[in-house]
Amino acid sequence: MKSMASYLLAIFMVMFWVFRIVVAFTDSMGIDIGFVPMNMNIEIILLFVCIPCVVLVIKRKLIGAIIYIIAYGAYFGVDLYNIVTGIMSGTTTLVDYTRAFASFVGIVLPIAVFFNLLIDKSRMANPVDKKTDWFYNNEEFDRKLDSRADKNQYKNY
Repeated sequence: MKSMASYLLAIFMVMFWVFRIVVAFTDSMGIDIGFVPMNMNIEIILLFVCIPCVVLVIKRKLIGAIIYIIAYGAYFGVDLYNIVTGIMSGTTTLVDYTRAFASFVGIVLPIAVFFNLLIDKSRMANPVDKKTDWFYNNEEFDRKLDSRADKNQYKNY
């Protein structure tokens, strides 16, 4: 991860994951914070699915972003669609608006992570290897070797 956007998206993934843990915990304890999970069993499964996805995204593997976008899209996409249709019919409460906000973030975040991995050119094209890059990327060292090698050549008369 070389860009600031990659770091920020990874941090935001972890922050949203912690937020979903807090929402699940407070709902199971009966504490009202304004955010309610759609389905507690699927929410807990999604929290465990998110852990390897975060690790794979940090390692810049595209499969992590694909699993992340499918899991979050299937969970939050249905919820967002149901809330938007409820908003259009006029049968919503404040909890529906907060769930709509959390679902919107749950849809936009995986899309941003997926496109960040697709656009990142340093993901697989040029891996950094510190053992050999000092030699191959140092043109000044190559010139010194070439000039020294030319001076030490023996000529036959």
